[in-house]
This record gives sequence, C-alpha cells and structure tokens, in this order.
Amino acid sequence: MTLPPATPTIAEIAREVGVSAPTVSKVLNGRADVAAGTRSRVEAALESHGYRRRRSAPPPAGTGLVDLVFHRLGSPWSMEIIRGVESAAAEARTSVILSELGGEHRPPRTWLDTTLARPPVGVLLVASRLTDPQQRQLTSRSIPFAVIDTDGEPPANVPTVGSDNWNGGLAAARHLLELGHLRIAGIAGPADMLCSRARMDGFRTALEGAGRSLDPALVRSGNFEVESGYAAGRELLDRPDRPTGIFAGSDMQAIGALRAAQELGLRVPDDVSVVGYDDLPLAQWTAPPLTTVRQPLREMGTTAARMVLDLAAGRTPTAPGVNLATELVVRESTAPPPA
Repeated sequence: MTLPPATPTIAEIAREVGVSAPTVSKVLNGRADVAAGTRSRVEAALESHGYRRRRSAPPPAGTGLVDLVFHRLGSPWSMEIIRGVESAAAEARTSVILSELGGEHRPPRTWLDTTLARPPVGVLLVASRLTDPQQRQLTSRSIPFAVIDTDGEPPANVPTVGSDNWNGGLAAARHLLELGHLRIAGIAGPADMLCSRARMDGFRTALEGAGRSLDPALVRSGNFEVESGYAAGRELLDRPDRPTGIFAGSDMQAIGALRAAQELGLRVPDDVSVVGYDDLPLAQWTAPPLTTVRQPLREMGTTAARMVLDLAAGRTPTAPGVNLATELVVRESTAPPPA
C-alpha cells in the first residue's frame, strides 16, 4: 500500500527555499518583517506542498477572536449581522473584531497580513470572499473561515450562510399582483451582488408567471442605501405613467422611495404601494410602516459564527451550506392601486 507523502517540516521548507526556519515561521505567523520577494517564495513553497499547520488546542475561553469582515460597514443591515455574530461569540466566550474593505469584495494583502499576525480563531466574510491563495494561506494556518451572503456563486468547499433571496423577490411581486397592481417598478441593488440579482430574478419570475413582463423603463439600480432609493423613486414617480407599486431591493432603498413619494405629493399606499426587503427594526417605524420581505439577518450571523467556532474546535458543521427562509411581512405601505 502506498502511503501519502508526509507533510514537510518548517525546516525542510526553509532548506528548499534557501531561507532560515525562523523566516518561514515569520511568514506563517503573518509577520511584516519579511521581504516581499522572500515572502512570495515561502508562500509558493507552502502552497505547493499543501502545508497545513497542526491544529493547536482551542484558546482558553475569553481569549479567542473572530474576525468579522464586511465589504462595507455602517448600515442598519450590517448591525443586524453583527448582533447575530456577537450572540454566538458570547456563548463561546469569544470576542469579535470588525474589518471593513471599503466597498471591495476581495480582501487586500494588508488585511491578510494583519489577520495572520493576530491570528483569529476564525474568519467570517460578509458579501465578500477570499481568493484561492488567501484560502490556502488561512487553511495552512488552521484558521477556519465561512461566508455570509456571498457576493457571487457560493465558493466550492467553503461554508456559507445565506437566505432565499429569489423566493423573497417572488413573494414581493406576488403580493403587489394580488392587490391588483399592474404597473410595478423595481429598484435593484448592486448588479455585482448575487443577492441583488436573485431578488430581481424572483420578482421578474412572479410577473412573468402572471402573464406580465417587467417594463425595463420601470427598473432602476444602485446600491442598497437610502439615497439610491430616493433618486430612483424620484425618477419613477415623476413620470406621467408612474407605477402604482414599487419593489425595492432593501428597506433603506424603500425608505428613500417613501421620501420621494412624499416630496412629489403622493400618498403611500393610496397613490403608490412600496415593498422593501430585509425587515430591519426601523421598517415598522416608517410612515406608514413598511411592508417588506424579512430575511433573518441575526440568525444568519449566529449560524455562520457557530460554524466557524465549531471548525475551530475541530468539529464538523452539520451542513456546509445553509440557506435560511424569507417571509413577507405585510404592514401599511401596500394597498390596492387607485381606481
């Protein structure tokens, strides 16, 4: 029987690259005092041998860190994710640190260097993902990672947690159709995010299933922020053939559309109905309270954090990919269209 090749030692990697063992150790620990060229050669050797540091015992309670990485921080949406992660971390007596990528969906080298220098017990990425080399570098250090609400197709062999965005968009459109709306507009989120595309795909499918098509003239896109919804709402509702119903890709966009309607002298829901997405806590405090699609943001954060903490403790998660259900929450921002 042929035995699998043994994992090389740090000393063997060092001899192969032509550096000292302490230099390889510095690279493994994310130390900054290694020349870029040397670091690249060591990383290449580690990757070629599939080097993986032996998993150490879990850190004592209260000493570990989970690195929660957002492509963009500051929205009420991100706060719900943070609360969910904090809840699971508190159960494990583990702390959470936050990283922000300035709107990018791929962490830069500086983030990886800082992460390896800590290092955390695990990494959670929100609407972003690691490159293949970054995955290998974290794996070689036995640092587990998972993705919440991936920005694209779920990466292979990476634990993921998301929600049923397609069904959420479907439910929103069906609600407006059942109320009798025929001219329905959509305000989409960023085109480079899978959740945004899935919501609009579900929305479009519901319209087509009812024998209607989505008028391209009634579609706007932007980011998920209130300013985006306001600008799109002004354009859509200032048309002579304005829509009687609007589906926004986020609650913040929906709130912007509510403001646009108010400024144009339109009443919600008498003149136009508005449906949001997320069911943030503030959705029930808008005027009128917002009909929206609830996605369980806190539960998403809690589930993903438990996944990573399980992996850090050497336990295998019960499911590598989790897609949580969404549901329509009907409030007072929707009603039958004006006669």
